[in-house]
Amino acid sequence: MLPAHDPFAQADTHDLVLRADPLSVRSALQSITSVPPVSQLTHDQRATVELVLAEVLNNVAEHAYAEVAGHVAVTIVLVPGGMACEVVDEGGAMPGGTLPEGQLPDDALAEGGFGWHLIRTLTKDLSYRRQRGTNRLNFLIPLSDL
Repeated sequence: MLPAHDPFAQADTHDLVLRADPLSVRSALQSITSVPPVSQLTHDQRATVELVLAEVLNNVAEHAYAEVAGHVAVTIVLVPGGMACEVVDEGGAMPGGTLPEGQLPDDALAEGGFGWHLIRTLTKDLSYRRQRGTNRLNFLIPLSDL
């Protein structure tokens, strides 16, 4: 039996390690969107990739590393049908070891609660696992519809 295809084994990936804090996330997003493969996308596609990564990375900074400083690694690669992404950190695990449901808050003016809804709406194949002290989030941002 052949091993499953690993899109991250390609040479045309974009890898980045950054500090998990709001200023570093902002700087990383500027870097990610200004170089291939993201810079080769349309404006709308770049905006979607940036929005999803901003939500994910800010969640890592705010929640996984709520009490300590740390780093997060991001790997992205253009694959047929979208942008495959992997985000790895050594922060705290997701509560209950699972991803949040992403339900919209009942109060339209409530602060917070929209991030996981956006992530779930704009991605496919979203998966999370805790492995040897690391959080691994994988997802595909479909680009054909944009």
